[in-house]
Amino acid sequence: MEIVMSRFSADTRFIYTHATAVLCGVLLSPMVLADDHAGHTEELSPTVITAIAPSSPLTVVTNPKDPRQPVPASDGGDYLKTIPGFALVRNGGTNGDPVLRGMFGSRLNILTNGSMMLGACPGRMDAPTSYISPETYDKLTVIKGPQTVLWGPGASAGTILFDREPEHFGELGTRVNASVLAGSNGRFDKVVDAAAGGPLGYVRVIGNTAHSDDYKDGNNDTVASRYDKWNGDVALGWTPDADTLLELTAGKGDGEARYAGRSMDGSQFKRESLGLRFEKSNIGDVLDKIEAQVYYNYADHVMDNYTLRTPSGTGMMAGPMASNVDRRTLGARIKATWRWADVQLISGLDAQTNEHRQRSSMGIDTYKDLPYTKDADFHNYGVFSELTWYAADRDRVITGARVDRASAKDFRQTTGSGMMTRPNPTANDTRADTLPSGFVRYEHDLADSPTTLYAGLGHAQRFPDYWELFSPNAGPAGSVNAFDSIKPEKTTQLDFGLQYKTENLEAWASGYVGQVRDYILFNYTPGMMGATSQAQNIDARIMGGELGAAYKLTSNWKADATLAYAWGKNSSDGKALPQMPPLDARFGLTYSEDNWSAGALWRVVAAQNRIDRNKGNVVGKDFDKSSGFGVFSLNGAYRINKNWKVSTGVDNLFGKAYAEHLNLAGNAGFGYPANDPQAINEPGRTLWTKVDMSF
Repeated sequence: MEIVMSRFSADTRFIYTHATAVLCGVLLSPMVLADDHAGHTEELSPTVITAIAPSSPLTVVTNPKDPRQPVPASDGGDYLKTIPGFALVRNGGTNGDPVLRGMFGSRLNILTNGSMMLGACPGRMDAPTSYISPETYDKLTVIKGPQTVLWGPGASAGTILFDREPEHFGELGTRVNASVLAGSNGRFDKVVDAAAGGPLGYVRVIGNTAHSDDYKDGNNDTVASRYDKWNGDVALGWTPDADTLLELTAGKGDGEARYAGRSMDGSQFKRESLGLRFEKSNIGDVLDKIEAQVYYNYADHVMDNYTLRTPSGTGMMAGPMASNVDRRTLGARIKATWRWADVQLISGLDAQTNEHRQRSSMGIDTYKDLPYTKDADFHNYGVFSELTWYAADRDRVITGARVDRASAKDFRQTTGSGMMTRPNPTANDTRADTLPSGFVRYEHDLADSPTTLYAGLGHAQRFPDYWELFSPNAGPAGSVNAFDSIKPEKTTQLDFGLQYKTENLEAWASGYVGQVRDYILFNYTPGMMGATSQAQNIDARIMGGELGAAYKLTSNWKADATLAYAWGKNSSDGKALPQMPPLDARFGLTYSEDNWSAGALWRVVAAQNRIDRNKGNVVGKDFDKSSGFGVFSLNGAYRINKNWKVSTGVDNLFGKAYAEHLNLAGNAGFGYPANDPQAINEPGRTLWTKVDMSF
């Protein structure tokens, strides 16, 4: 812990120490408040074994606080990988990068409370989900495919919303929810979520800390993966009546993480967030609701090779070195909902601007004496409308359209480093595009069966992101660089499926087939000075889907199963599309009583033989075929009384040594894969216990 704390500044150590003290104090406070909330009851929620069924076509809604296996997530990406269709580009212990149906990066719109938190690392060592502690949110919504236009541009793979709901107090009162988690490899997490208020408003305070040491894999080998994180957020809400909300939010966080797959670690993940939102409901007979918000998010990230490890002494990373990058994001959204007899229309405007800066140097902490240099800024302005037509009792048509004006400016005066430094041919250049997107979906409920069928066609055009324009060493053949020549990505996709639900059986299936024009692909070329990266546009075809079923064998026994598969082809070159997760199946069995439950999870993953070596994205590449594996886990939960619950589990019960296909195998430095890849093994047998308190 001394090593961890030594990395934080004096101000940060002060915040961290006092946040922990407040946390401990609040954890004790429920004992005082228990008598005042004797009427509070809560049903036992059995641990989620495989997945929650979609709540509506292509939409999954879940409570991130619900217990699930494997061990409760350390960040947003870690949580998402438990949803069928998701995978994770693994870093080690934390801060993996989520992948949905084989699609990665800004193909996923990831929002927290309606705002976008963008990472700063050129190699995505601080992916947006790195700054998300899922248990501090109330609702997670996943919309698969280009089947919504409400939440920003470019969401060709899907939209992910982590939200905190406003508090509602009919009279003066308080509530406290808290948890403590302990597990193998020094895992120790604490979360507190407390609120107080009355009919006119509320204050909500949320804090969490998370720690883990390096884990051991199934071979009992140590994998560099330790991390420490903390977050603190506060929300002040004004509710003058039941239909009006004005809420101000603010938050900070920091942390550090060792990375097994890179030659540098993340020694700082500072976050600052501010937001203001307004909602007015039940306005009139036609205009039903108005929502508006503004937000500010700031990420200040440090990568180095000396805080959490010792410099190698040889090669390019022989001595201590560090890179400090930051990103400042400002955004706003306003939308209105209109309702008629059989039509609902949501229309609005959104805007976002963000700037990226960097500084780096050799030596321990010498970067702190250097000024930041701005290298890029981005702007996006969009207008959108989404209409739902209840055509008949069992038929719905949902359609939407948006148009975005996106631009980026290159402030780099030079590119490369050391002897490879040269003038930047696109210095001070600006590029801009007008990008249309839209979809239409038809949903039908069968008359003689509790089944919903649906099919939707969507099109999304995505402006290249920071990682695709500024991180590559080169652009397409014959171009001056990636900024000058990488084209926007254009995805057209057909989504289809069904949902079936009775008292004892719930089943669902979703499939997709798509064409991606100008798909942005990275090509890595090994060299004496490490691999170099080239971004290029290709055409690609994609398809796949997810299946799931849950059957109540008896009033106490329930069986679950899910299956997810993604396939892609580089149709320009006639090769496999790289970085595709393999077939993933999960089987679960749960037994539950009124106050306790027990369950088992068997996850089976196929080998991945469809690869294209040295091709990938800004984070990962295909370096070799991967073997299949199976992992078996157990869990149990017991509600002691209405206020206390304990859950426990053992993941990878038999200590299987295995590695996911998507992982940062041998990445070197700032996200560029090295020439000696080696897959990162996952944790071996892991035991964990979690205590939840609610008052």
